Amino acid sequence: MNKLFALVKTFALTALLATSAFAAEKVNINTADAATLDRVLIGVGPSKAEAIVVYRKQNGAFRTADQLTGVKGIGLATIEKNRDRIVVGGVVAAPAKAAPAKTAAAKPAAAKAR
Repeated sequence: MNKLFALVKTFALTALLATSAFAAEKVNINTADAATLDRVLIGVGPSKAEAIVVYRKQNGAFRTADQLTGVKGIGLATIEKNRDRIVVGGVVAAPAKAAPAKTAAAKPAAAKAR
């Protein structure tokens, strides 16, 4: 009986340690660099990771993980594989787009006659 208890105890401890060893590392897609995205996300290599960073710089922070579909080469299947690894935080406003320069308006002809 003691051997059975020891065996069950050993098995339970091993299962507990194995579970924590396989816990998914998380990555904030709004702050991570390409190397981190490449390392943590399944199915995302160096070129897709760099594309995520470029997309984020051009379009602003991601509000949801599903917005990654806007990045070329990232589909819903990739997002679903990584859903438990993706953190969306540090959302900031999209980069401001430069407003066209205003030109001086021509004065009405009546004002010139005075």
